[in-house]
Amino acid sequence: MVARLEVVPPLAPTLQNQNKMAEIIIPTPLRKFTDNANRFSTTAKNVGDAITELTGKYPGLKEHIYGSDGRVRSFIKIFVGEEDIKHLQDTGTSIDDKTVVSIVPAIAGGGC
Repeated sequence: MVARLEVVPPLAPTLQNQNKMAEIIIPTPLRKFTDNANRFSTTAKNVGDAITELTGKYPGLKEHIYGSDGRVRSFIKIFVGEEDIKHLQDTGTSIDDKTVVSIVPAIAGGGC
């Protein structure tokens, strides 16, 4: 018996670009609130709207990102690429379809 390989042509350029979205990387400690999803795609235009969309889909995540004052908790860092949004325009930082947003919770550790 001879195995046959099927060659699948790439999508046409117009189809490839239709589904481009920014991605939010969800860290392991927060995945229990996202049904173990490690990424979330969004068409939001800024970080605040992207996080609002994420927490709308996964409401249990909201209290772990935002404090009671509605601001990102001090021990949560959010990066656009490699830049902390605190050094940009905070949650108003613009994102586009090529942006990777990372949520990084502080991890406490003990001494040696």
